[in-house]
Amino acid sequence: MNVFGKAAVTISLGLAAISAPAVAHHSFAMFDQDKIVDLKKVKVVQFKWGNPHVFVVVQSGDTRYALECSSPSAMTGAGWKFNSIKVGDTIDVSIFPLRSGKPGGALKAATLADGKKLEAL
Repeated sequence: MNVFGKAAVTISLGLAAISAPAVAHHSFAMFDQDKIVDLKKVKVVQFKWGNPHVFVVVQSGDTRYALECSSPSAMTGAGWKFNSIKVGDTIDVSIFPLRSGKPGGALKAATLADGKKLEAL
């Protein structure tokens, strides 16, 4: 293989390596962003503050909703902290529901028990 061939292979491998994280990241296409569902007085059963996305699981009656949020850095920029909500808290949430109709969605906003509203997207 000549010098130009080796350079082309090296550049191709380098581009593939740095583009892998971008390919692995998913979009929010699974959520219906034309529809907002408000869930009142739901109980927080899990709050995961971590990359790549923050997650909240809430329960309303017998139904649990897994809610995906933005990244911790984006949430921090919107006023959230790692301890903004805790397991056992009762909150109101606005979500973009899953297109599949299953219980879950993307968290748009949460209103805490003290009335403080935090945007999530």
